[in-house]
Amino acid sequence: LLETSPGVAEVTFVEKEPAERHTIISWEQKNSCILPEDLKNFYLMTDGFQMTWSVKTDDTPMPLGSMVINSVSKLCRLGGSSMYTLPNAPTLADLEDDTDEEGNGDKPEKPHFDSRSLIFELDPCNGNGKVCLVYKHAKPVVSPDTEIWFLDRALYWHFLTKTFTAYYRLLITHLGLPQWQYTFTSYGVSPQAKQWFNMYKPITINTALLSEEADSFVNKLDPNKVFKSKNKTPVIKKKPPSQPAGSQKSHTSMTSSKTSSLAGNSSRK
Repeated sequence: LLETSPGVAEVTFVEKEPAERHTIISWEQKNSCILPEDLKNFYLMTDGFQMTWSVKTDDTPMPLGSMVINSVSKLCRLGGSSMYTLPNAPTLADLEDDTDEEGNGDKPEKPHFDSRSLIFELDPCNGNGKVCLVYKHAKPVVSPDTEIWFLDRALYWHFLTKTFTAYYRLLITHLGLPQWQYTFTSYGVSPQAKQWFNMYKPITINTALLSEEADSFVNKLDPNKVFKSKNKTPVIKKKPPSQPAGSQKSHTSMTSSKTSSLAGNSSRK
């Protein structure tokens, strides 16, 4: 699909070998949690995912789309302690506020940067944020229930999907366009990114226009409604009947006689 899109060049897919089962087991033992079944099966097929594509501007390829899922070895914990951290240095856990609103009804409970949650980075998003695998309840024991969340550059959380499979479909559907995760935030994508969306993914950026009807997003122009006030029946102009040559001559002679008589009257006066 990408290779047949206009202006797209250099579609690159990096094939990766399946992850070793003992690598997954050792990761689970190290982090004291169990990978969700769909993500585990994914890693047993391919140890991560990477696909990039560019667009041609002035015959020069410019990198644009990027689809990345970190390998097991790069599935690192977010906010984990480092041996190089300075004493009393601020950490992500310091951002926690006891007055944060808990999940209610439509809004799920947000992940916590402290020990209450386990957060692992799935996709670095080219520096536009981080897509994370989140174990929201890590105390007293780690709950096997996981969710996929997006952490923006301002360190605010935005819910994406409940399962990795659903997130993987979103990633493919949005073609890895820059900042596509921001379509699931209240402030949306930047104007520049929206231009790329309108070019390569117009239906996705206009999700508010979608409904149960399959063709509801199609722009249908009804000339009768648009030009309602301007609908006039065209007037057909008829050519006057051609006069015979004899009548034209008599008409000419009558005109000339009238002209001469008028000229004589004026000279008499």
